Formats: sequence, structure tokens, C-alpha cells
Amino acid sequence: MLKMAVVYHSESGNTRKMAELVAEGAREYAESTLMAWDQLDEAAVAEAHIVAFGAPTYMGSVSWQMKKCLDTFPVNVAGKLGGVFASAKYYGGGAETAELTMVKALLTRAMLVYSGGVGGGMPATHFGAVSLGCPEGSDAERCLKFGKALGAKAAELFGDGSTQ
Repeated sequence: MLKMAVVYHSESGNTRKMAELVAEGAREYAESTLMAWDQLDEAAVAEAHIVAFGAPTYMGSVSWQMKKCLDTFPVNVAGKLGGVFASAKYYGGGAETAELTMVKALLTRAMLVYSGGVGGGMPATHFGAVSLGCPEGSDAERCLKFGKALGAKAAELFGDGSTQ
């Protein structure tokens, strides 16, 4: 079975809920371990085929906590499938720039970055899943869809995970 690590920073619980939904969406394909950015399970990340990162949006970008996590990430994630998700308080509040900040960090670490985009229909996950506040309704669907897309792409890339 494929393995997924979901690393997140959450102040209000909204991004943590997104992380839970992303993991739930991937359940058909991957066994997931969720962890806060400051309680990193390095062994679980090292074993993972998929590593997803999620953070709230602050001042039009990613939270400083997630930026620090990504800047100092202690595990070699090169060649793993990566994805990002972000929560925001307002429409137009910078969730897309928060996601792109995380994407740049994943690319720099030689991860294979995937979002699912708009190819799988609605709700779209452009750069990754986004939720306005607590993920409910279409925002929750977006997180589930994003997790499923990551799992399906990892299965395509890595098979069932038994050979890694």
C-alpha cells in the first residue's frame, strides 16, 4: 500500500481539518499519517510516497511556521509526489500565493508536484485545495478530491508502493 504524509500548520483548526479531508480522499490509494509542522514524524515522511503540505494564509502568503518548516525540512523528499493546500479568511486573500510559495519549496527539493488541476472536473484544485475558513460543502469536496487525485497519481507513478 502507498503511504502518504500530510504535514500542516493550523492555528484555528481549519487547515488541520483540510489535512484530515485530504488524507480521507487518498484513503483508497494510501495509508496516511498526519502531523503538525512542529511535530514532524521524520520516519513516516521518509517512508511516504506522497507528502502533502498545508498552511493558513497570512498577509497574502504562507504562514511563517510553514515557511520555516519548508526552509529547514530535515527529510530528503526528492522524487516523492508532493502537493499543497491552503486555508484563507477571505476570497482574494492570497491562498494562491501561499500555495505557490509551498510549490516553489517542493520543486527546489526535487519533488514531483501535482495538483489535480481542473482536468478532473469541478471543484477545481488549480495549485492545490483551498478552503475559505472551515472546509465545508464545496471546500470539503475540494479537499477530498485533491487527496484522491494525489493518491491516484501516486498509484500511476509508483504502483501499489510495495517496491519502494
